[in-house]
Amino acid sequence: MTDTRFQSDEWKIIETQFEPGRGRDSESIFALGNGMMGQRANFEETYSGDTLQGSYVAGVYYPDKTVVGWWKVGYPEYFAKVPNAPSWTGIIIRINAEELDLAKCEVRSFRRELDMKEGLLTRTCSAVMPSGRVVEVIAKRFLSIHEPEKAAISYSVRITGGSGKVEIIPWLNADVYNEDANYDEKFWENEFSSSDGKRAVVVAQTRKTAFVVATAMENIFTLNGKPAKGTTKITTTDKTAHCTFSSDYSDGDTFAVAKYAAVLSSFNHPVEGLAEKAMAAAGEAAVKGFDAMLADHRQVWEKKWEHGDIAIKGDIAAQQGIRFNIFQLNQTYTGDDPRLNIGPKGFTGEKYGGSTYWDTEAFVFPFYLSTSDTHVARNLLIYRYKHLEKAIENALKLGFTNGAALYPMVTMNGEECHNEWEITFEEIHRNGAIAYAIYNYVRHTGDQDYLTEYGLEVLIALSRFWAQRSSFSQEKNQYVILGVTGPNEYENNVNNNWYTNTLAQWTLKYTSDTLEWLKSSSLVKYNAVVARTRLDTQCELSLWKEIINNMYFPVHHDLGIFLQQDGFMDKVQQTVKDLNPAERPLNQHWSWDRILRSVFIKQADVLQGIYFFEDDFTEETIRRNFDFYEPRCVHESSLSASIHSVLAARLHDTESAYTLYLRTARLDLDDYNREVKDGLHITSMAGTWLAIVEGFGGMRIRNDRVCFNPVIPAAWQSYSFIIRYRNNPLRVEVNGAKVNVVNLSQAAIPLAVYGEQVTLQPGEEKRFEKK
Repeated sequence: MTDTRFQSDEWKIIETQFEPGRGRDSESIFALGNGMMGQRANFEETYSGDTLQGSYVAGVYYPDKTVVGWWKVGYPEYFAKVPNAPSWTGIIIRINAEELDLAKCEVRSFRRELDMKEGLLTRTCSAVMPSGRVVEVIAKRFLSIHEPEKAAISYSVRITGGSGKVEIIPWLNADVYNEDANYDEKFWENEFSSSDGKRAVVVAQTRKTAFVVATAMENIFTLNGKPAKGTTKITTTDKTAHCTFSSDYSDGDTFAVAKYAAVLSSFNHPVEGLAEKAMAAAGEAAVKGFDAMLADHRQVWEKKWEHGDIAIKGDIAAQQGIRFNIFQLNQTYTGDDPRLNIGPKGFTGEKYGGSTYWDTEAFVFPFYLSTSDTHVARNLLIYRYKHLEKAIENALKLGFTNGAALYPMVTMNGEECHNEWEITFEEIHRNGAIAYAIYNYVRHTGDQDYLTEYGLEVLIALSRFWAQRSSFSQEKNQYVILGVTGPNEYENNVNNNWYTNTLAQWTLKYTSDTLEWLKSSSLVKYNAVVARTRLDTQCELSLWKEIINNMYFPVHHDLGIFLQQDGFMDKVQQTVKDLNPAERPLNQHWSWDRILRSVFIKQADVLQGIYFFEDDFTEETIRRNFDFYEPRCVHESSLSASIHSVLAARLHDTESAYTLYLRTARLDLDDYNREVKDGLHITSMAGTWLAIVEGFGGMRIRNDRVCFNPVIPAAWQSYSFIIRYRNNPLRVEVNGAKVNVVNLSQAAIPLAVYGEQVTLQPGEEKRFEKK
């Protein structure tokens, strides 16, 4: 069931009721971003109701001191937070000294519309103020994806019910705070503002990290569509700037302000002259004008949708869900700056601190790999390469040596900054996800140069970690990995997590094989990598081979399944059907002790490993494991349902795949977990794309060939998507048992559909049918 709050529409999210109790939810849903900054959908006018003001600037962070009851050796000193940045959207409306505040008005009509095709947010409302005056507001807003340091607001107010004096006051405010601050401290200091009489700017600096953000505005006022003749005055304090326009009004007059904002940071510019640059940028926006800026913005979005859309016919809820997710992914990360990455909430809220998690490599990476130019995915890997030395330092703090690297579970600058023991020290599977992303990138793009220039150094450091983290068990006569937490965070400090052991063994083998490949293809490059990493090709490679050949994996031979970890079958074996629905979600009703002792799985664990390496398993093996673990998974991680959906489609259980797809596609729109007020689940949104392209579409890359084995849900008439294979776009349309593939590139593409292998020539279109 879709949430009745939002109308069904293929390209828009539409809200038609003013619901103060769900205001924060809507602020997340209608949030905007452009890869460099983001903004929650806060009202422009004053609002005294419950709200979470949120403006965010990419790359800027604050090291909020860790809160722990007992300090442990190796513990991160801080949890990185993306600070709520100086606010730029505010516009005060005063009519005869009475301030417009929807929390204090009778709201007669309300409509908010997010146009995902154009990246435009529009809000209209009619309200009766306590004095009896009626105001009609039309507000339009976008954050330019064409010029990502600029944004614009068009705000009009029509006044009926008498005449008098109106004040329209666009403002900037650096007196902001984060609700998630560990010690209730503000993250900003050294604020100041200035004005040249036409424009204004506020400047603030983060404490400790000394990032500087300059936020500027210029405003143009009109009356009934013509330049307004009232008075305008700019006033400033150390933290704020206000541009006050005053005028007399008559009954029925419509006043409007075009507010042009520029947000510049020292992440991208020298601090010296930053305020002046910001004011100049706001001025450039004002000269260009709202409509011209919007036209350029629309063109960029048109190109993104041209090669990134997924079209579904016959199921508007599914269509709206996937487009919403694709839209938010493209708002969050554009791939132009290798210093940036993707936070789980993107630019939509404070939760999780806006930092980089393993989600990027495990879930988000394939989306950008297949929908964007190759450099976008490459930059995501370069991000990790540039943090390699920090990853080695992180491992060194925990006792690892010889260049072993442990990438952080959470980071902004390469340092670990997560403050939960079982995640910081035990969820070491993130190392495997990074290795898998390197492998995934190379097989998709054929970019072998990345391996020799960057990737092998990372793989060697990761392999050194796995070799030291594994230990030899005399009892088992095999190598084991003790004291870990897998993706399923409802089990901590376990031994021999199957997924973790699988990734460790695979990483060691992939690194060894890649070194062997390089040695045979270019001895010069091989020797250069060996020298850079000081690799002991005798001792280290011999140890890796021994671990590869003797890694222990927990299995249940009678059931024919891989066990989550040692002792999993000691738990009381129940399924989700045995749970009282009133006790869901478990993490909001059960004690942590009870959760840890239960059999219930938060997210895919064994199935995550099978998803990565499905070609290593028979269909019968995949089915047995899916049939065992799916009934025990409560899907209380936003990352879970998508992987289960992909595997269900792989097993031709299209009905289950569809149900799981809808859960991930509309996770935020329907607020399944009742937490959308904290921000959207950006990284899990990529799982929706996986569920369609890799799940229903059955896309795989095998032996330098792009393969499809599509199925279609009963609710859909057809669906289509475009993917890039080695930067060459292919359009795939599935209509029942018929599949139409068009080569949109200038290169021949090796292809297989339902096992039929062909080479599709440039511009060629071919139809396939399942036999």
